[in-house]
Amino acid sequence: MTQLSSSSLLHPEAPQEPTGVTLNKTTLTLAVGAKETLTASVEPVDAEDKTVTWSSSDETIATVSAEGEVEIIAEGLANIIASTVNGKTATCAVTGSAA
Repeated sequence: MTQLSSSSLLHPEAPQEPTGVTLNKTTLTLAVGAKETLTASVEPVDAEDKTVTWSSSDETIATVSAEGEVEIIAEGLANIIASTVNGKTATCAVTGSAA
């Protein structure tokens, strides 16, 4: 026979929200045409939704795919931003340099 406490029925565990996100790199310098994939880690490890959305501050300099792959389009500076579902962000400053 399984026993359940009334407190667990009245106060179920709330889903754990992301408290932050970090990237494997905070700066990146690549030649025009080069690609590199960034990795995002959502905290805490037991967060219910670890979805990350990627964006670039200047897509004429660097683009980023849904998987975090950065491609340098032109020389210059751009920020690649990883955002969690509840708005926590981490940024990698990207420099595009001549090949």
